[in-house]
Amino acid sequence: MAKAEFSLRERDRKRLIKDRLVRLAVSTGGVGVLAALVLIFVYLAMMVLPLFADAQFKANIAQQSIQTDQPVALGVDDYGEHAFVISQQGDIDFWRLKHNAQQPEVSFELGQQYSLFAQSTASQGLFAFASPQGEVQIFHPLMNSTLQSNQRQFSPDVELLNSDLSLSANSRLTQFSFAVDGSPTLAGYFADQSVQVVWQDREGVAHRYQFNRSFPNLDQLILTPDGRTLYLRSGSELIIANKSEQQFVTREIVDLSLGQAKHAVTDIRMLSGAYSLLVSHKDGLVSQWFDVLQEGQRSLTHIREFKLASELQFLLPDTYRKGFYSFYINGTVQSHYTTSEKLVIFNRAYDKAPTLAAMSNNEKYLLAYTDSTLSLASVDNPFPEISLSSLWQKVWYESYPEPEYVWQTTSANDEFEAKFSLVPIAFGTLKAAAFAMLFAVPIAVFGAIYTAYFMTPKMRRVVKPSIELMEALPTVIIGFLAGLWFAPIVERHLAAVIALLVFLPLSTILVGAIWHKLPRRWLSRLPNGWHAVILMPVIVLITSVILLQSSNIEQWFFAGDVRVYLADHGIDFDQRNALVVGFAMGFAVIPTIFTIAEDAIFSVPKHLSDGSLALGATPWQTLIHVVLLTASPGIFSAIMMGLGRAVGETMIVLMATGNTPIMDWNILEGMRTLSATIAVEMPESEVGSSHYRILFLAALILLVFTFAVNSVAEWVRQRLREKYRAL
Repeated sequence: MAKAEFSLRERDRKRLIKDRLVRLAVSTGGVGVLAALVLIFVYLAMMVLPLFADAQFKANIAQQSIQTDQPVALGVDDYGEHAFVISQQGDIDFWRLKHNAQQPEVSFELGQQYSLFAQSTASQGLFAFASPQGEVQIFHPLMNSTLQSNQRQFSPDVELLNSDLSLSANSRLTQFSFAVDGSPTLAGYFADQSVQVVWQDREGVAHRYQFNRSFPNLDQLILTPDGRTLYLRSGSELIIANKSEQQFVTREIVDLSLGQAKHAVTDIRMLSGAYSLLVSHKDGLVSQWFDVLQEGQRSLTHIREFKLASELQFLLPDTYRKGFYSFYINGTVQSHYTTSEKLVIFNRAYDKAPTLAAMSNNEKYLLAYTDSTLSLASVDNPFPEISLSSLWQKVWYESYPEPEYVWQTTSANDEFEAKFSLVPIAFGTLKAAAFAMLFAVPIAVFGAIYTAYFMTPKMRRVVKPSIELMEALPTVIIGFLAGLWFAPIVERHLAAVIALLVFLPLSTILVGAIWHKLPRRWLSRLPNGWHAVILMPVIVLITSVILLQSSNIEQWFFAGDVRVYLADHGIDFDQRNALVVGFAMGFAVIPTIFTIAEDAIFSVPKHLSDGSLALGATPWQTLIHVVLLTASPGIFSAIMMGLGRAVGETMIVLMATGNTPIMDWNILEGMRTLSATIAVEMPESEVGSSHYRILFLAALILLVFTFAVNSVAEWVRQRLREKYRAL
């Protein structure tokens, strides 16, 4: 046998090495993609998890013994370094903390003996003394600091708010309250059980009003910071009087105990912003009340309650946020946030309940007074307003008529109640995707069927690349055209657009039926696969005619004005709405669905359709029972790919909707999506804030949703492939 002069061994070795290198590169790329996805998920989770972490409370980080007699109020600066103590005698002592000082750093005396004391909300930081004769002195302790030689120097002061107003009557003043909103307002309760209110208008003219009834056993007298609402509590009965011109008119009388003796009221505090009342009951229950507008009338309404221990001593509302601290006999401190109903702090901080407590303006320090000692605690409570209930359930926000899903993250007011419900923007995401898919899926799938199965190869070589080229069009251009060009057209021709939604599908079916009835000698002149040449001019003609007849359609079917007609039937209309988004985003999604579905249908082996036709099946029977079943995994994948793109689309929904976070399936109203919210609000959010991290939570939700959709799509695709593999 002759010896071979050549060998494939060397070439095979090189090919083997190349194959292994390519396989390694592909595997590395795939693993790298998976690793990147995992890292993205981990990063988003790390940004979101702190939202649900517990707050940190460190008690007794500093203690200071003081000699101030009979303190009635405290204050601490934002650095936790200095505090002021107000005595019953009208002395204001400023103490340095963390230095074991023997004497106050600075002391101020008001210079007159007073017997009555009152204070405003913590955010205003105002205090007042009054004499039994009705003379009132309002003052504001200032915890100022100046920068000298790159060091902060403490320079406290007391600002006196001079006023000619006084509470004068024929009886002794026993209780008073005040408010300063440009000019002061004073309210006093006298020994003869009368109540008097004094205020100045903007011209400086003093006004005095005395209620024409007596108030026996009045326990509390509270003025809101604007001086327009007066609360008078006797036991569990609360009288609400509103300012009306030159008098105060009783609006309503409320039983705060809800008709149960065990809920007898012991104290009332105003929550930050003074829109809500925190009511303490003798059994430890704390309830929240605020005004609710119903049928044109405001009424104080019981909103929610917190079941605390009966050993509750007093409450301390937060300075700006909608939370409060509760102090108990055994020294336990709790902190609740009203909006989220979240217990954020539970700590046995003291040996017994403090006598007084105060918070710094930045809410990072809590100062307590017990047995001539000031005790400072640090508080790290960055996200009290976040809980699963506040994110995903209805919440009754202040001044709202009922519990609602609301997304509203910013306001000009420091005491604003943040509203972080993710439901409206998640709903908007699904709404935008649903209307986009409703528009895109029939056109893309039916177009893919016709292109792959019926269209001539010559026309297919033109149509398919043209549609695929549409995918390269930037979505910002589509959104720009949809918002500034298409939306006004829809608004001007709304009746015609509504008519087109009905008549275009019907006219297409009608044209097909007419074509089917034509004589065969006419039909044979047009080759198969060129039917779109006839249909397209008909569609353009029908669209043009309906648009030209828009005003007549509006007159015939909608009484001359379609928007008024819709409003009369309870349907609102916004220029940038879900209809515009459905067309625009559907236009962007169609190439994705069409390309994948068309390739799946065109890739069905030819022998399957030929065999079906050879056995006597019609082309339509072959399409439905053979081709579509075989291509169903690819078609389903195409739809899921389109859904994933529609859910994550940003620029179109950002520019073509009103970005209003409302929950309404009305196709003529707008919405706000998760992706648009992230794009709009991320640049404006404070780094590390609740708002900032919730935007990361929105991104995490989008990632999880698309991952879940793709996983389900892959599972269904595999099942369909196994089912129809025998074909």
